[in-house]
Amino acid sequence: MTSATLVSGFGLILVFTALVALLAKPFGLWLFAIYEGRQTPLHRVLGPVERGFYRLAGVNPDQEQNWRQYALHLMLFQVATVVFTYAILRLQGVLPMNPRGLPGISPDGAMNTAIAFVTNTNWQWYAGETVLSNLSQMVGLTLHNFLSAATGIAVAFALFRGFARAQTSNLGNFWADCTRITLYVLLPACVVYALYLVASGVPQTFASLVNATTLEGAHQAIVVGPVASQEAIKMLGTNGGGFFNANSAHPFENPTALVDFVQMLSIFALGAGLTYTFGKAVGNTRQGWAILWAMLLLFVAGASIVWWREAAGNPMLHHLGVMGANMEGKEVRFGAAASALFATVTTAASCGAVNAMHDSFTALGGMIPLFNMQLGEIVIGGVGSGIYGFLLFAVLAVFLAGLMVGRTPEYVGKKIEAREVKLAVLAIVILPLCILGLTAVAVVLPAGLAGPLAKGPHGFSEILYAFTSATANNGSAFAGLTAGTPFYNGLLGVAMWLGRFLVVIPVLAIAGSLAARKQTPAGPGSFPTTGGLWIGLLVATILIVGGLTFLPSLALGPVADHLTGAANLLY
Repeated sequence: MTSATLVSGFGLILVFTALVALLAKPFGLWLFAIYEGRQTPLHRVLGPVERGFYRLAGVNPDQEQNWRQYALHLMLFQVATVVFTYAILRLQGVLPMNPRGLPGISPDGAMNTAIAFVTNTNWQWYAGETVLSNLSQMVGLTLHNFLSAATGIAVAFALFRGFARAQTSNLGNFWADCTRITLYVLLPACVVYALYLVASGVPQTFASLVNATTLEGAHQAIVVGPVASQEAIKMLGTNGGGFFNANSAHPFENPTALVDFVQMLSIFALGAGLTYTFGKAVGNTRQGWAILWAMLLLFVAGASIVWWREAAGNPMLHHLGVMGANMEGKEVRFGAAASALFATVTTAASCGAVNAMHDSFTALGGMIPLFNMQLGEIVIGGVGSGIYGFLLFAVLAVFLAGLMVGRTPEYVGKKIEAREVKLAVLAIVILPLCILGLTAVAVVLPAGLAGPLAKGPHGFSEILYAFTSATANNGSAFAGLTAGTPFYNGLLGVAMWLGRFLVVIPVLAIAGSLAARKQTPAGPGSFPTTGGLWIGLLVATILIVGGLTFLPSLALGPVADHLTGAANLLY
């Protein structure tokens, strides 16, 4: 690998990061208008549709809810949609839009998939093109790509209101938030995005197969379908579940290097925008910029490490005289740099889409995606979940700052007391408990040990990665794990559900507690939460707390791939 190639890879990372920063304000203003419930030009067209939904559901959008009501309605909606999707998948064989006559999915597989898409994880134990009909892809899965993304942003809005409001129990209306986010943000953006994808060569058709003759004269049936519409929300909503098994490495999902770059930007667009929305909501945009800079600092560090190791190549192959970057499991049309960047983006967010096989990355190159997820995917993060997860760390960081200066901690005008700190710790500790606990179960039971194709350290990493991905609601995998078994379908389903909603509920409880509290103006003794010192404290808190999961995972496998990666540096 030449120095020029290495520099160009780092240049790609910096250009991408700069564009994300530029997108934050326009997307943030768009989201802020919906947060406030203001009229937009889209209301002229979609306003009657919104009101029609409310009348049909018997919802009064002006009737606000306290945190318990907000959480209850949210959870009832999630349960109902899990049942709906489960039924679609089980009955697939007798439902329309199934020209290939694909049968219904097994009970454990259908439940796992329903939970995966409701929780924004989109874990896929199956190959979509061989298992799912067009109806299942569109109604069973793509629908949830919209709804799960809207749910995440709705929870973020509720938390923003907790910081912004004073002496009230009201956090908004879940149904109104979810409907408006879907109609006025996700839907119009995805229509434009899908048209761009179609123009770039991504299929969008109700046909199921295209018959082709190869150059050798053989006949081939190529699966197609409504790919572009699913691809748009898959990326913008940080869902990640692909129409095809190869996901964004498939040319029908990701045909060109330009589309690949746009897909990466779209994964971060709304998450970055929500940092600016938060600043607007609390009346100080510098608060939002401080959060974004902390996120981007962590992102650039992670992406740089992945590119550095992938560019260095595989030392085992170097000994055989094969030089250059590690290209195993990567698409030549993207190259090692774009693959390394995509892997960092998709795991920093809760997307899980892949344009290369993470299982084939070098040891340290694969370690960073794993670490990103074990931090809680708060480096930009999923739409909604990234910012509310990051604010949990902000609560913890400002509490630590308060201990150091001997004052009651304050953040954006609210006193942070014992209740908020306890709830934040509860939400944060769910991740290591689920990841480490369920991984431990899998590595001591025969059903769990039968899953990984690799044996030894890398087999352990495949299991650890799966439970990390599921609990963090990411959905990517070290693809050597055979996960389509009742054991893994069941246990990963539990991980996805707990990882999503045992964080959401404490977040809403924090929002309710803060909303009831009065605003406290910043005084001369207040710890500043907009400058470099605050950004440094945030980053340090995240990295230290992230060790709750990462270091014990190394201890569980002392010769696992992560340590092997350190040894590779000695070559």
